Amino acid sequence: MKGKGSQKEARLQRLKEEIIDYVSIYPDCSAADIVNYLSNERRMRNHGLTTRKVGLFIPRYLSDMVGFRLDNSTGKRLYRLAY
Repeated sequence: MKGKGSQKEARLQRLKEEIIDYVSIYPDCSAADIVNYLSNERRMRNHGLTTRKVGLFIPRYLSDMVGFRLDNSTGKRLYRLAY
């Protein structure tokens, strides 16, 4: 996405808030869990969210608030609030 419009900023801010809220309620959730919640329950279907995009979004924009650990059995990242 190019440009610096207020709608783009609003979408970015809403996505950040929704991810932080979900991770605070459900610690140790995967990116797939987050995408499922945002797409189906929060009706953010037009954001084009995928597990890969969320997995790249969290370290880029939320690294100071959301941390992760690797699950030994599956190798997936499990997200939780950073301490």
